[in-house]
Amino acid sequence: MISKNQIKYFKSLELKKFRDQYGVFVAEGPKVVNDLKGHFELIELLEGEDADRVSFLDTPQHVFAVFKKAAETPIPSPYDELMLALDDVQNPGNLGTIIRLADWFGITHILCSRGCADIYNPKVVQATMGALARVQVHEVNLGTTIQHLLQQSVAEFPVYGTFLDGNNIYQSALQPHGLIVMGNEGHGISNEIANLVSHRLLIPNYPQGRETSESLNVAIATAIVCSEFRRR
Repeated sequence: MISKNQIKYFKSLELKKFRDQYGVFVAEGPKVVNDLKGHFELIELLEGEDADRVSFLDTPQHVFAVFKKAAETPIPSPYDELMLALDDVQNPGNLGTIIRLADWFGITHILCSRGCADIYNPKVVQATMGALARVQVHEVNLGTTIQHLLQQSVAEFPVYGTFLDGNNIYQSALQPHGLIVMGNEGHGISNEIANLVSHRLLIPNYPQGRETSESLNVAIATAIVCSEFRRR
């Protein structure tokens, strides 16, 4: 049986300041925990009643693990592969779903601006469904990083972004490499990052001209965009 001090410690990890202080994060449920085991150092593992006592989930899954955060890794050039860049995606569920989508579509690197939700937020980790084991997420100053990658790349690579005034994605030429920028839930892509986008894309509604929702959820839009890139 775990002690009161242990319970206090585990519960504290719901907050970013304590995850940062200890350099760890939490995952719950047998599938997510098993997926992460071979890729992150396991610090603590609770099962059964102990796990349920400290769970952050509305419906505990009887497995609660504490892992060490991953070390920083180099960012590859988008000239060599397709990558995602997220500009202040703040909803943890959206961020976790996008990481899971990236895993599905074989995108192994994501750049996250400093304004994005914390990738180690328990809600983000759960929404990834273990995809953090295979997708490397880099928390960066997004504008500076994109400019650096453009300057350092052996050749120019395309920077795509979704806009309401962009070109129809289904009629646009798409490359198998480059950077796909997805914007904030309420404000889209910021002006700073928009100035770095070389290919402005639009996901059209059907039929065009019909009154419809103002925009798509960013995770759904990411799924559509990634699917169209991979379909080519």
